Amino acid sequence: MVYVVLKRHYPNFEELVNSIPDHRSRRSYEVAELIMAGLSMFIFKRGSRHQADLCVNASFERNYAIVFGMRIPIMDTVDVFLRKLEPKELEKLKTVLVKHLIEKKVLEKWRYGGRYLVSVDGTGLCSYDYEPYKGCPHKTSKNGKTTWQAYALEAKLVGANGFCISLISCWLENSENMDEKQDCELKAFCRLARALKKAFPRLPVLLLADGLYTNQTVFGICQKNDWRFIITFKEGNLKTLWQEIELLLPLHSSQKLDRVKQKDPVKGWLKEQVQYINDLDYLKYKLHWVEYQSSYTAKAPHEYFSHLSDISMDKVKAWEISRHGRLRWCIENEGFNTQKNGGYNLEHKFSRKELWAKKNYYELLQIAHLINQLVEKLQHIKDRLQECRIALITLWEDIMACMRNQIIENHELEQLLDEYKQLRY
Repeated sequence: MVYVVLKRHYPNFEELVNSIPDHRSRRSYEVAELIMAGLSMFIFKRGSRHQADLCVNASFERNYAIVFGMRIPIMDTVDVFLRKLEPKELEKLKTVLVKHLIEKKVLEKWRYGGRYLVSVDGTGLCSYDYEPYKGCPHKTSKNGKTTWQAYALEAKLVGANGFCISLISCWLENSENMDEKQDCELKAFCRLARALKKAFPRLPVLLLADGLYTNQTVFGICQKNDWRFIITFKEGNLKTLWQEIELLLPLHSSQKLDRVKQKDPVKGWLKEQVQYINDLDYLKYKLHWVEYQSSYTAKAPHEYFSHLSDISMDKVKAWEISRHGRLRWCIENEGFNTQKNGGYNLEHKFSRKELWAKKNYYELLQIAHLINQLVEKLQHIKDRLQECRIALITLWEDIMACMRNQIIENHELEQLLDEYKQLRY
């Protein structure tokens, strides 16, 4: 199915990858062969360079050549190339791949109000007890021990079906000026927003973010870029605004809405409630607030969410804004958690000291995750997984077993292409 997805969505994939500049003087492999080998380590969820090399046998090499039309080098050869490759080249490749999906309207049905949902959040990648590269963020514990951690901020396009596709990645890096404070997520967001606007200047964005982003800097960036936003609003954020909401609540009792949804055989009926208030003034911004609560009748855990948005609400939109605001969790669950624990091994030190190589492995992981999602979210694949009652990890292990132990023929791939003339998500 990886073959089908690449052929259907990116028929010129090899040409795109080969357009990456080649900095080498001696060339045993094409650029596309090196990049594809790095991608395949993540596509097949090998978890490390060593494991990627171990999975290659004669059958795998033959099938790999048939599926991808390339030779597969050892990962040390790939690593040497990635150490000198500028990370912006793989970032450009990722941008082209995402733009193609947008232009072909593959992601169209997961928009809200004509806008794509873009969730922003940061994650730690791997920790060190030494400084792995200049500018790596660090913290010192009470007992005086200093720990360094590679940290990245991500903007990912998310959807209700579980899509979580990397748009822009921004690394936290300290300045060489020792008098300046350490880099932080909010500083990095300013850089990320500029990069996102430059890469996707006409993309209609609905920004989803957690409570850290409830501030006038973020509101101003969204207003300047013509982005809308739904941001988690926690007690302690914008205290004067919280006080105003508490005073206004008794006056807006008609904007408290209840409904009862499907019954769970164990938990009972799901009771939901939203309450919203429009036209709250904060500095020069007009904000709108919505609160969501839910619980099951059989004393199941209680859910509570509060959001601020620049989208005015009514009795229908209040439910929609709250629901889409909660999709922010996709970046943590389907995004970072999947990449850390779903076979991609995000926290592994693929390159211990070379920052460029580390960034390049990270970008390869994001591109591979994009390709795999296009496979895993296919309606046919989801139906088969449900029918056979197997997990995604089992699917990929079966694919690896096929690559290593069976003989794939060209006519079989052509039959797959004929069968999947249209890809439904």
